[in-house]
Amino acid sequence: MAAADNTAHLAAATRRRSANARNRARETLRQLDREGRAITFVAVANASGVSRALLYRDPDLRSEVERLRDTTRPTSQRLPASQRATEASLAQRNENLLDELKTLRAENLKLREKLSVLLGEQRAAAMTSRNANTAGSNT
Repeated sequence: MAAADNTAHLAAATRRRSANARNRARETLRQLDREGRAITFVAVANASGVSRALLYRDPDLRSEVERLRDTTRPTSQRLPASQRATEASLAQRNENLLDELKTLRAENLKLREKLSVLLGEQRAAAMTSRNANTAGSNT
């Protein structure tokens, strides 16, 4: 009796298992990013139940982990994706702050001019009073 050739079925099962592992890893990457949690090869492998070797071996997964891994900030301060500012919102915020700065500078200039006038009037009044006192004591 001849043995059955199951290699095609085994290969198909391996491809399905591999695809499922990659999908779990991608979903875990999205979830960790949304939650603002640390994204490292170890964290993704542990959370998704895949091997680190798969993450390193698959060029798409590897580049995604490396892209999301933020080495410039401590992972405890990482913000969830929904709370991160977009380029457009940062540009709008910058424009608003520049407008506010322009308004405050104009207001500051007006106040300085007003203060200058008031101090001038105060000095003139003091000089007039001093002159009146010295003129009255000379008579």
